[in-house]
Amino acid sequence: MTGPNEGASGRAVWPRIRGRLFHAYFLLRRPMTLGVRCIVYNEAERSVFLVRHTYVPGWHLPGGGVETGETLFEALAHELAEEGNIEMTGPPSLVAVYHNSLVSRRDHVALFLVTGFRQSSPKASDREIAEAGFFPVDRLPAGTTRATRDRLAEHFESRPPAHRW
Repeated sequence: MTGPNEGASGRAVWPRIRGRLFHAYFLLRRPMTLGVRCIVYNEAERSVFLVRHTYVPGWHLPGGGVETGETLFEALAHELAEEGNIEMTGPPSLVAVYHNSLVSRRDHVALFLVTGFRQSSPKASDREIAEAGFFPVDRLPAGTTRATRDRLAEHFESRPPAHRW
């Protein structure tokens, strides 16, 4: 038996609809969309910070859209604070820029690496973030998205960037 927010397959319907509404809103507001994502890497533990959103399935690198008038670095800083209570203590490094045709033909994602940071406290669940935490690079959680696994493999296994998210 399915719940009130589930379709016939038992999958949550509302989170997918909400995700599409977010993208439709941003498409109207910014015909060409630009986002940031970040590999927050704890070198001592060989772990990366991942988030699981309430509105899309899977574990992802933290990040989000760049707002009008905002720089990539400002967007990165506010997304890390919102999604992980993380403050950069050193400059981020640009890893690559990707075309994200899964979202739209006009979406691009700038991927950064951050190794200098502090986390004021573990991120608690809220309306946007269901779960968040650090995971060993070689033991990512079940449900980590293909794109996240690919970006991490590109970085940690020295694969060339695919340029498509």
